[in-house]
Amino acid sequence: MPVRPLADSPVHRRLIDALYVEAMVLADDARGYFDEGGRVEREALAPMARVTFSCESLKVTTRLMHVIAWLLTQRAVLAGELRPRDALDPSRRLGEQPVSEAASVRELPEQARAMVAASIDLHRRVARLDAAQVLGTPEESPARQMMQRLAMAF
Repeated sequence: MPVRPLADSPVHRRLIDALYVEAMVLADDARGYFDEGGRVEREALAPMARVTFSCESLKVTTRLMHVIAWLLTQRAVLAGELRPRDALDPSRRLGEQPVSEAASVRELPEQARAMVAASIDLHRRVARLDAAQVLGTPEESPARQMMQRLAMAF
Protein backbone atom coordinates (compact mmCIF):
# COMPACT_ATOMS: atom_id res chain seq x y z
CA MET A 1 0.00 0.00 0.00
CA PRO A 2 1.55 3.37 -1.00
CA VAL A 3 2.24 5.90 1.72
CA ARG A 4 0.29 9.12 1.36
CA PRO A 5 2.12 12.40 1.97
CA LEU A 6 1.12 14.16 5.17
CA ALA A 7 -0.43 17.03 3.20
CA ASP A 8 -2.92 14.58 1.67
CA SER A 9 -3.84 12.90 4.95
CA PRO A 10 -7.08 13.42 6.87
CA VAL A 11 -4.95 14.34 9.90
CA HIS A 12 -3.37 17.22 7.97
CA ARG A 13 -6.79 18.46 6.87
CA ARG A 14 -8.09 18.38 10.46
CA LEU A 15 -4.96 20.16 11.70
CA ILE A 16 -5.37 22.95 9.16
CA ASP A 17 -9.08 23.28 9.98
CA ALA A 18 -8.42 23.35 13.74
CA LEU A 19 -5.70 25.97 13.37
CA TYR A 20 -7.99 28.05 11.16
CA VAL A 21 -10.76 28.00 13.77
CA GLU A 22 -8.23 28.85 16.50
CA ALA A 23 -6.86 31.77 14.46
CA MET A 24 -10.31 33.15 13.67
CA VAL A 25 -11.45 32.94 17.30
CA LEU A 26 -8.24 34.60 18.48
CA ALA A 27 -8.60 37.32 15.83
CA ASP A 28 -12.16 38.00 16.97
CA ASP A 29 -11.12 38.06 20.63
CA ALA A 30 -8.21 40.39 19.86
CA ARG A 31 -10.41 42.74 17.85
CA GLY A 32 -12.96 42.84 20.63
CA TYR A 33 -10.35 43.45 23.29
CA PHE A 34 -8.13 45.97 21.52
CA ASP A 35 -11.04 47.90 19.98
CA GLU A 36 -13.46 47.95 22.89
CA GLY A 37 -12.78 45.78 25.94
CA GLY A 38 -9.29 47.07 26.64
CA ARG A 39 -10.16 50.73 26.26
CA VAL A 40 -10.44 51.37 30.02
CA GLU A 41 -7.19 49.49 30.69
CA ARG A 42 -5.43 51.40 27.89
CA GLU A 43 -6.63 54.76 29.23
CA ALA A 44 -5.22 53.93 32.69
CA LEU A 45 -1.71 53.35 31.30
CA ALA A 46 1.13 55.86 31.26
CA PRO A 47 1.53 57.64 27.88
CA MET A 48 4.45 55.47 26.67
CA ALA A 49 2.68 52.31 27.82
CA ARG A 50 -0.38 53.40 25.77
CA VAL A 51 1.87 53.64 22.72
CA THR A 52 3.22 50.16 23.49
CA PHE A 53 -0.36 48.91 23.88
CA SER A 54 -1.26 50.25 20.44
CA CYS A 55 1.89 48.87 18.83
CA GLU A 56 1.32 45.43 20.34
CA SER A 57 -2.27 45.53 19.13
CA LEU A 58 -0.98 46.02 15.57
CA LYS A 59 1.61 43.25 16.00
CA VAL A 60 -1.05 40.81 17.20
CA THR A 61 -3.21 41.70 14.20
CA THR A 62 -0.28 41.31 11.80
CA ARG A 63 0.64 37.90 13.19
CA LEU A 64 -2.93 36.69 12.99
CA MET A 65 -3.51 37.97 9.46
CA HIS A 66 -0.32 36.24 8.27
CA VAL A 67 -1.47 33.00 9.90
CA ILE A 68 -5.00 33.25 8.51
CA ALA A 69 -3.73 33.99 4.98
CA TRP A 70 -1.38 30.99 5.14
CA LEU A 71 -4.16 28.73 6.43
CA LEU A 72 -6.53 29.90 3.68
CA THR A 73 -3.85 29.00 1.14
CA GLN A 74 -3.55 25.53 2.67
CA ARG A 75 -7.31 25.11 2.57
CA ALA A 76 -7.29 26.09 -1.11
CA VAL A 77 -4.67 23.41 -1.78
CA LEU A 78 -6.71 20.82 0.12
CA ALA A 79 -9.83 21.79 -1.87
CA GLY A 80 -7.95 21.40 -5.15
CA GLU A 81 -8.27 25.12 -5.95
CA LEU A 82 -4.51 25.68 -5.82
CA ARG A 83 -1.61 23.43 -6.76
CA PRO A 84 0.67 22.48 -3.85
CA ARG A 85 3.72 23.95 -5.57
CA ASP A 86 1.86 27.27 -6.00
CA ALA A 87 1.43 27.41 -2.22
CA LEU A 88 5.24 27.53 -1.98
CA ASP A 89 5.43 30.82 -3.87
CA PRO A 90 7.02 33.43 -1.58
CA SER A 91 3.88 35.57 -1.75
CA ARG A 92 1.86 32.69 -0.28
CA ARG A 93 4.30 31.73 2.46
CA LEU A 94 3.86 32.70 6.08
CA GLY A 95 5.09 36.23 6.73
CA GLU A 96 7.68 37.01 9.35
CA GLN A 97 6.18 37.80 12.68
CA PRO A 98 6.84 41.17 14.25
CA VAL A 99 9.03 41.08 17.34
CA SER A 100 7.52 41.93 20.69
CA GLU A 101 9.98 43.05 23.34
CA ALA A 102 9.41 41.08 26.54
CA ALA A 103 10.11 44.09 28.76
CA SER A 104 7.51 46.18 26.94
CA VAL A 105 4.91 43.42 26.98
CA ARG A 106 5.34 42.98 30.76
CA GLU A 107 4.04 46.56 31.22
CA LEU A 108 0.73 45.74 29.54
CA PRO A 109 -2.49 44.65 31.25
CA GLU A 110 -2.89 40.90 31.78
CA GLN A 111 -5.38 40.34 28.96
CA ALA A 112 -3.20 42.23 26.46
CA ARG A 113 -0.21 40.09 27.50
CA ALA A 114 -2.32 36.97 26.99
CA MET A 115 -3.30 38.11 23.46
CA VAL A 116 0.33 38.83 22.56
CA ALA A 117 1.47 35.45 23.91
CA ALA A 118 -1.32 33.53 22.15
CA SER A 119 -0.59 35.19 18.79
CA ILE A 120 3.16 34.49 19.13
CA ASP A 121 2.48 30.85 19.99
CA LEU A 122 0.06 30.35 17.10
CA HIS A 123 2.45 31.99 14.62
CA ARG A 124 5.33 29.78 15.82
CA ARG A 125 3.29 26.60 15.39
CA VAL A 126 2.19 27.56 11.89
CA ALA A 127 5.77 28.61 11.02
CA ARG A 128 6.91 25.05 11.81
CA LEU A 129 4.27 23.70 9.42
CA ASP A 130 5.32 26.20 6.76
CA ALA A 131 8.99 25.20 7.11
CA ALA A 132 8.13 21.48 7.04
CA GLN A 133 6.10 22.00 3.89
CA VAL A 134 9.12 23.44 2.10
CA LEU A 135 11.46 20.72 3.35
CA GLY A 136 9.06 18.00 2.26
CA THR A 137 8.57 19.25 -1.28
CA PRO A 138 11.37 18.91 -3.83
CA GLU A 139 11.82 21.81 -6.22
CA GLU A 140 11.38 19.57 -9.23
CA SER A 141 11.72 15.86 -9.78
CA PRO A 142 15.02 14.64 -11.24
CA ALA A 143 13.08 12.83 -13.98
CA ARG A 144 11.37 16.07 -15.05
CA GLN A 145 14.70 17.90 -15.02
CA MET A 146 16.20 15.23 -17.29
CA MET A 147 13.20 15.39 -19.65
CA GLN A 148 13.61 19.17 -19.91
CA ARG A 149 17.34 18.84 -20.66
CA LEU A 150 16.60 16.25 -23.35
CA ALA A 151 13.90 18.44 -24.87
CA MET A 152 16.32 21.39 -25.01
CA ALA A 153 19.02 19.23 -26.63
CA PHE A 154 16.75 18.21 -29.52
